Order: sequence, then structure tokens, then C-alpha cells
Amino acid sequence: MKVSAQYAEEHFADILHAADNGEEVEIARPDRPTYRLEIVKPTFQKPTGKRILGAGRGKIVVPSWEEWKAMDKETEREMLDVPFITYR
Repeated sequence: MKVSAQYAEEHFADILHAADNGEEVEIARPDRPTYRLEIVKPTFQKPTGKRILGAGRGKIVVPSWEEWKAMDKETEREMLDVPFITYR
């Protein structure tokens, strides 16, 4: 399916539906490159096999005590400075 940019803007839900069903979608604009929509599958794969103790070392950073206190203060400020009930 090849459509104009204006049509794509007006019928975006239909275009996404077509792409979900495996149809190749190209969006053309005058004097510009053509865009192609494609479905990108997630790259995450569940680990298989044995777990190795310490395999995640260096990948997780634990905040220091001062950073925890700063996050607590920021969270408290965000919760107390915003009205609980807003009226429109």
C-alpha cells in the first residue's frame, strides 16, 4: 500500500491496521524520501540454561545513601505539592 502523507495523517489507524496484518505500507511526500512502516519484533529473549551467580555484576547500580535520601525528598515534594483533588 502506497499512500500520501496527507492520507496517512487522516487515516493513521487504518494504516496501522494494514501494517499489523503484514501489508507493506509506504508513505510518500512530494520532493522527500518515502517512508516505509514495518513491524519490529522485540529483541528480548528469555534466558535459557543454568543461572550463573554473579553474571549481572556491573549491570545494576545501587544508589548511595545520599541519593536514596534525595529521591525520597523529591518523591515527598511531588506528592505534597500537588493538590489531591483538582476541580475543572
